[in-house]
Amino acid sequence: MSTLYRHLRVHQVFGANTDVGKTLLTAALVRASAALGNSVYYLKPVSTGPIQDADDEHVKRFAGQHKNLVDAACLFRYDDPVSPHLAATMQATRRGIESASYPTDPAFVSSVASHIRSRATQVHSLDSNAAHMYVETAGGVHSPVLSGSSQLDAYRPLRLPTVLVADARLGGISATIAAYESLLVRGYELDQVLIFKDDYYRNYEYLQPYFAERGVRLDALPAPPERHSDDAENFRITDAFYASLAPENREGAMFDVVKHLDVCHEKRLDELASMPRRTLESVWWPFVQHRLYGKETDVNVIDSAWGDYFSVYNGHRFSSSSSASPASAPAPSTSHSLLNPQFDGSASWWTQALGHAHPSLALAAARAAGRYGHVMFPLATHAPALKLSERLLQGPGRDWAARVFLSDDGSTGMEVAIKMAIRTYLARNPDIKAAVEEEEKSGSGKGKKGLGVLGLEGSYHGDTIGAMDACAPGVYTCEWHDARGFWLEPPTVAIRHGRTVVSLPPSLGGGIHDPGPLARAYDVRGRLNSDLAKAYEKHITQALEGLKEKGERLAALVLEPIVLGAGGMLFVDPLFQHVLVATARRLLNLPVVFDEVFTGLYRLGLSSPSSLLQTTPDISVHAKILTGGLVPLAATLATKEVFEAFWGEKKEDALLHGHSYSAHAVGCEVALETLGILDKMEKNGAWDEAKTAWGVPTAATSAESASTPASTVASNSDGAPIWSLWSPSLVDALSKLPGVCETMAMGTVLAITLEDTQAGYASHTAAALLSPLTFPDPHADVGELSAAPGGAPFGVHHRTLGNVAYFMTSLNTPPESVRAVEDRLWEVLNAGLRGSAFKWT
Repeated sequence: MSTLYRHLRVHQVFGANTDVGKTLLTAALVRASAALGNSVYYLKPVSTGPIQDADDEHVKRFAGQHKNLVDAACLFRYDDPVSPHLAATMQATRRGIESASYPTDPAFVSSVASHIRSRATQVHSLDSNAAHMYVETAGGVHSPVLSGSSQLDAYRPLRLPTVLVADARLGGISATIAAYESLLVRGYELDQVLIFKDDYYRNYEYLQPYFAERGVRLDALPAPPERHSDDAENFRITDAFYASLAPENREGAMFDVVKHLDVCHEKRLDELASMPRRTLESVWWPFVQHRLYGKETDVNVIDSAWGDYFSVYNGHRFSSSSSASPASAPAPSTSHSLLNPQFDGSASWWTQALGHAHPSLALAAARAAGRYGHVMFPLATHAPALKLSERLLQGPGRDWAARVFLSDDGSTGMEVAIKMAIRTYLARNPDIKAAVEEEEKSGSGKGKKGLGVLGLEGSYHGDTIGAMDACAPGVYTCEWHDARGFWLEPPTVAIRHGRTVVSLPPSLGGGIHDPGPLARAYDVRGRLNSDLAKAYEKHITQALEGLKEKGERLAALVLEPIVLGAGGMLFVDPLFQHVLVATARRLLNLPVVFDEVFTGLYRLGLSSPSSLLQTTPDISVHAKILTGGLVPLAATLATKEVFEAFWGEKKEDALLHGHSYSAHAVGCEVALETLGILDKMEKNGAWDEAKTAWGVPTAATSAESASTPASTVASNSDGAPIWSLWSPSLVDALSKLPGVCETMAMGTVLAITLEDTQAGYASHTAAALLSPLTFPDPHADVGELSAAPGGAPFGVHHRTLGNVAYFMTSLNTPPESVRAVEDRLWEVLNAGLRGSAFKWT
């Protein structure tokens, strides 16, 4: 994620199998690079076997006349010539270590990245024009690293450009193609394939056109001599072999390969450097006022992503024209990587559940694409769609939903839900149905087109016209917007100056209500008999009866449960929403739609927000987290009553809604994989540490063992089980900063509302205050590893909603990453609002 340098070209060498000549060909690459006058760095991260047979020693031994230009290193060395994970275990056993510990994958890859960074600095200090580096892996592409993980997955955070050594033996064609496809599925970029010529099997004759069709160069090189029993003679013939591959005249296939790799490196640099300009010339961004962002430095070039981090190209921000570079961008230097890790602080618009490029999700997508591609769905079925529907009915739809309608995204899912709700309303209320049909027949009224929805101010259900019409007029609506309905002002829950408060809107008299600790605020059942509940019911009843008297017809209650996301991360008082659902059903017999596109499927720490509201809907919509953030898909769940509202003899009475990619098999398969992983995480206690910090009992802890600020403690014994991956102490401390109006956290979400006289979406307060977060901390200790993959200093990508700053993690974001982001966030906000170095921890 942080390994692209102008003057250090790095390639990682993988083998299609073990014993395919990977070390021999890597040594030849090193020798040819050195013969061309380049400083060359060779790294073997893990070596197994006797030291005299070690690959790094072999590379140094046969570096040729220019060995003074070659630096060879190994990071982890074990004596037994077996797979790294087994070699480490055997060595520990031999030393009498019963429970040996090995580097985790993040620690292992940080060691590799740190070594690369040190060599990049060395190249800079030598004032060298260019240098080459080769990182040789062990065995085949899926050979395990020390932790036991496949090395393809372990090395993936670095995503180094790749050289693949093909297998020249019997079965080698299959092994090579399988290795190539494994590299592709995990997002690697393959620049070169090398293979030894075998005049009997002649695998190169098949593989050369195969790779040529796919735009990958393959070079076949003479096979090495057999090992001689005499060491001196073996050295002589082996050195002669390398001299034939990299002769002193600097001509031949190996030199052509080295030059090709140089060209690939330059093309990669040129491509990344050109992307900002090309983007400004051709792309229309969503939710962006282009007039305000016309400089190349405004463009965030994402080269790849892994886990919770983007790998961002900053070369255009390191340019010599410092006036064009942001003030907080790192100082330019040839020793700086042009790629920097950047924490995805909005979970890529609230979609990420398991981090970017999750290998299980990528494989699920490939599995379904290979089996189905896309297939027609009406009057058909396929396993991914059927199994997903059954899974959703047993998950968020348990005990209330009967059917699942699969579509493409949250906005479409809400369009479907609104159609379902309006038809259901008319089926429930035959007298109103008769009245509106008579109006249409006589032309005396609006008829069905006069039916509206009941909702909350600040709601957002998507950008399609129908979904927008279900919202009050606001910044997201357009010229065609026709608001159809009535929207109540919602009371909200937040942390102010360390205290949990419920803020009442003017329509409810305004002011602040004290519900006690946060857990009690979300204990809806425990608050049902409170005076505030009675006030809510009275207010809602008066509003709805007033609408009836005016002849207004509402056909559905449409809610974002718990949080109004795009409306400003407003945490609505759950008691108000509970009372609203009950009152709307009692007075108007309305079907209830829960828009769980944002808040569902553990985003807020619970499988469904219905459990907090102590009520279920008639219809719910799920998207975003549904597929782990990999591909678009939406599911609209409905009760049996809703389904039967479309039951009839006439085709025109059916739900005539769909799109070309309905129930897309790839999306359904990925969703199944995502839900399966989330189930395992919950069962395995993946969030127990965070729950404990918030005082929520787990199987291994009790509420009494936690010590957190009273305002942010949640426990089953004293209210609802409210918890967050964000530290309660941070939420408490931020709420006490000058200039902060309130804070709130739940599940993966953290929201910070800043004081601003021009509060609202049009405000630039939060964006301006948080701008230093975008780039790596210029004061970070370069010798200290960060929480980002590879350990390099990282920036934080973020989105703001006017004067509201919000941050979001995945559901599997490591605690060390969350703490590191918290530290950066505190430093920036504390410095910007108070101008001191006060610590919150």
